[in-house]
Amino acid sequence: MSLVIGPLDLPAHVDEALAVQAVAFGLGPDEVAVRRQIVLRHMTYPGARALGATAGGRLVGFVYGMPNDRTHWWSTVVEPYLRARGHEDWLDDSFVITELHVHPAYQNRGVGRSLITTITDSATEPRSILSAIDIESPARALYHSLGYEDLARQVLFPSAPRPYAVMGAPLPLRRR
Repeated sequence: MSLVIGPLDLPAHVDEALAVQAVAFGLGPDEVAVRRQIVLRHMTYPGARALGATAGGRLVGFVYGMPNDRTHWWSTVVEPYLRARGHEDWLDDSFVITELHVHPAYQNRGVGRSLITTITDSATEPRSILSAIDIESPARALYHSLGYEDLARQVLFPSAPRPYAVMGAPLPLRRR
C-alpha cells in the first residue's frame, strides 16, 4: 500500500489525527478531549502547519509545529530547565515540533522520519526543538539520528505523569 505524505488541514481532520495519537501514545477519551482543544488553538497560531501520512486514504501519521514563541505555554514550562543548562537561546529562532505520531501498525517504516524532515525542510528558522518522554525509546532514537541533542532532561510538565527531555537540532535535519 502506498504511503502519501502531504499538507494536512488539521482542524478539519483533528479527530482522525487524535485517534492516531490515542493509539500511538495511549490516551484515554478524557485526554483526547483536552488535546482536541489544544490542537485547535495551536492551529490558529502564526506559522502553524501540519502534514499527514495517509495509506489507502486513511490517516496513519501526522506532525504539526510552528515557529516557537516564548509566550506559549510549552516555552514557559521548559524555559527554566533550558536556562539552568545554558540553552535558553534555543527558544528563539526555532521551529517547534508540537506533535508527531504514527499509528503503531506503520511505525518503523520511515513514516515519522519523512514527516519530521518534510515539515522542518520548509521552516525558515535555523533550528528545531521538541520534547519527548525522557526514556530511551524508538522516538528518541529517531530524533537523535536526525541530529537532535538533549538540551534538558527530566522536564516536568503539569499533569504529565512522566518527565520529558527537551531536544534541539540545527536545520536542515541530518539525513542517513
